[in-house]
Amino acid sequence: MIKWNNLNTLSSFENLSKVERVKLAEVMSGENGADRVKKYTIPMAAGLSYNYAAKQVDDDVLEALTKLAEEAQLAEKFEALYNGEVINTGEKRLVLHHMTRGQLGEAVEADGVDKRTFYTEQQKKIADFANKVHAGEITNAAGEKFTTVVQIGIGGSDLGPRAMYLALENWAKKNNTFKMEAKFISNVDPDDAAAVLNSIDVAHSIFVLVSKSGTTLETLTNESFVKDALKNAGLDASKHMIAVTSETSPLAKSDDYLAAFFMDDYIGGRFSSTSAVGGAVLSLAFGPEVFAQFLQGAAEEDKLAMNKNVLENPEMLDALIGVYERNVLGYPSTAVLPYSQALSRFPAHLQQLDMESNGKSVNRFGEAVDYPTGPVIFGEPGTNGQHSFYQLLHQGTDIVPLQFVGFKNSQIGTDVVIQDSTSQQKLCANVAAQIVAFACGKADENKNKNFKGGRPSSIIIGEELTPEALGALLAHFENKIMFQGFVWNVNSFDQEGVQLGKVLAKRVLAHETDGALKVFSDLLNI
Repeated sequence: MIKWNNLNTLSSFENLSKVERVKLAEVMSGENGADRVKKYTIPMAAGLSYNYAAKQVDDDVLEALTKLAEEAQLAEKFEALYNGEVINTGEKRLVLHHMTRGQLGEAVEADGVDKRTFYTEQQKKIADFANKVHAGEITNAAGEKFTTVVQIGIGGSDLGPRAMYLALENWAKKNNTFKMEAKFISNVDPDDAAAVLNSIDVAHSIFVLVSKSGTTLETLTNESFVKDALKNAGLDASKHMIAVTSETSPLAKSDDYLAAFFMDDYIGGRFSSTSAVGGAVLSLAFGPEVFAQFLQGAAEEDKLAMNKNVLENPEMLDALIGVYERNVLGYPSTAVLPYSQALSRFPAHLQQLDMESNGKSVNRFGEAVDYPTGPVIFGEPGTNGQHSFYQLLHQGTDIVPLQFVGFKNSQIGTDVVIQDSTSQQKLCANVAAQIVAFACGKADENKNKNFKGGRPSSIIIGEELTPEALGALLAHFENKIMFQGFVWNVNSFDQEGVQLGKVLAKRVLAHETDGALKVFSDLLNI
């Protein structure tokens, strides 16, 4: 029987708090460090591996984390989730994003429908549509091919798909699978939509409107912006737009769209990149086969997340180490540092994925928790970040745990040798150096040049950022965040914190304001 208990009521957590702290600078120095790097690694899907040698753990800490995983019933809770139990207690919903890329357990039926069949049918519909667009069977009114796809959405309808597109754009061009350029409109700021529309040929563009409810204010506003541009160009908007929405939304049966592809309430926006939300734009941009490879990488990583052995489950171990850093060592934030320009927007996606999921101060039963939950997430790709905020990471007063991502090979393959090394070698040399520099530091009598070290990091390493590797990377973090929510006993699958601002904004627009809200409205000339 599954029990949902607060972290600080678990005896294993109390024991974890008492385990002797690891002196990272000592254990990562010399041959001890070399042995740790070889020992503390777990294989992932798609040729990736998770290395946690530079984390503040040893065998004693790992044993305590294993006991915490057992008492918190992490494996059992994941099993309950993918077998269709109501895990999203806030909204009384199932959580089924894993099923968009495979069925991990029993068949799940909801609303009288086999959900795995539902998702695969939507994927097939998207694939058929994309293939017809690429073949010129679906065209604009003049019978000409569409050359650009524009996604209109916000939050999870933008951040994940945009990050995935940018991650694979150069790979697709190199591997001759690049079909259409993709652009994204998300911000209700009119400059966002105007800039995108000014950069494209609207006559040869197809627009993907993404709104599960069909009522998202920013998205519908941007849709009107686009429709106005199409009208001004003498074009029929209904011949240029498709919808990704729920079957019950007002968009589902509208004649305003060439086609509609469906998702449902069992997939949260931030977990929707492997659903139709990511499927439509990525299949149009790169072809359905590439999207299928992306799904395959995510599915294989999901299977690893089922492993009850913590030391063979990269997601679960990453999650538990993060809990140890947050709740025992007291570190308030985590930096995500991909040494890959293709992953330039991946940290932004993880900001939403992590902070919207676990940024909670009440447990699953609505009771206040008296321990820290989700950390602040931020990041930039290396080596750019080194010339930005690494000063604070190395010598600031707060210790910030780091999650590096690196690949042995570049996507495009074009490189140059300068001073006896390629650019890719320089990139990889930097990430290796940073890991050791953060962990070991450097003593100097000049305190301004003294590095204390003891700053923990992990790294996910791969051969190359391929669709399969990207899918595995995405699933790793989705599952890590889920496991952390289980440990903290919070509901990682609702987001009530985004609602209050929306409600007040509608009051402002309706001029139903008083007090400070009225004064700010007047100051902004609303």
